[in-house]
Amino acid sequence: MSLTGTPFFLCTILLVLVALALPLTLWSRLRGPRAVRHAARFGMLLLCQVTSVLMVFVIVNNSNNLYDNWEDLLGTGTHVQATADLGPDGGAAQAKREPKIEQKFQQAKGPNMGDVQQADLKGRVSGVQGEVYVWLPPQYNDPAFKDKQFPVVEMLPGYPGSAKAWYGTLKVQSQLKPLMQSGKVAPFILVSPRTTLLGGQDTGCANIPGKVNADTWLSVDVRRMVSDNFRVQDDAAGWAVVGYSAGAHCAARLAIEHPDRYAAGVSLSGYNNPAAEQDSLTAKDPVLREKANPLYMLQHAAHPPHTSLYISGASGDGYQDGVALRKAAKTPTKVKVVQIAEGAGGHGTAVWKSQVPDVFRWLTEQGFKVR
Repeated sequence: MSLTGTPFFLCTILLVLVALALPLTLWSRLRGPRAVRHAARFGMLLLCQVTSVLMVFVIVNNSNNLYDNWEDLLGTGTHVQATADLGPDGGAAQAKREPKIEQKFQQAKGPNMGDVQQADLKGRVSGVQGEVYVWLPPQYNDPAFKDKQFPVVEMLPGYPGSAKAWYGTLKVQSQLKPLMQSGKVAPFILVSPRTTLLGGQDTGCANIPGKVNADTWLSVDVRRMVSDNFRVQDDAAGWAVVGYSAGAHCAARLAIEHPDRYAAGVSLSGYNNPAAEQDSLTAKDPVLREKANPLYMLQHAAHPPHTSLYISGASGDGYQDGVALRKAAKTPTKVKVVQIAEGAGGHGTAVWKSQVPDVFRWLTEQGFKVR
């Protein structure tokens, strides 16, 4: 039974009703020694608590798209099929030699996913396999744009988190569609790939020897699949990466690491030091922890990356990290820092959802457009 499916949710409601009915009907009817009666009553109360917590968990999980399936929840799943050493370029050169493959897409399932497509991608370079969700702007199927190429925004969730959260919880497509139709926001193709690749562990979206090639999955395989199947701009000027929480850390790191692949990166309530995420694999190795820190990357770059960063966060939740990046940035790197008022919603989806229009207006101002 699916973790996020309606049948399981209805089962949790039924369990709560049964658990409540038991003490109401049996409390005074119990027979036997006093200790046995007390134990039975305690068990019924405990059952009420457990089933109630389970139902609330399912509601919260489905509302915030934290875990897609039982494997993600229990930390038993893996989407890594191979972990080849891909060298300094992360397999980018290898990807260019791979033949074009037409990817199969189907209707994505879940709340607010009505116009979102889903593909099960086998990363030929990264060795990662996972779902990728794609939303096309209203102009894409307009005959007037049949010969045009569209800019792309790759959207990364937090950890734990589902790639569907951008559509289901943040409602990014329903917020942006009218803005795209009115011309206030460029008609971006929205792409959200799976980022939970190893059970119970945050990859930090990095290539970790012998563990996972998460960077290559996101910045090479997913990019190549989108380019092979849609009319998109393949150069860095046509691509941006956006993330919140752990995904914000990833977005900043990918934009700084690969200015040849992303012209802009957006970090919503992110962090620089990977150790801020207790399950981060990059934080467990001192060398990886340093190299995966966006601040260290800017400070030690051989050449300042030609990329633009938008960093937002409240005090103590991303803002100071953004200020540090802005101070370290050198031309042509650009960093805009936005402070979120304390008490605006904390570290949660309501805060990130409210920023979607401003973020995509900013991206449009960076020169992203149909070509």
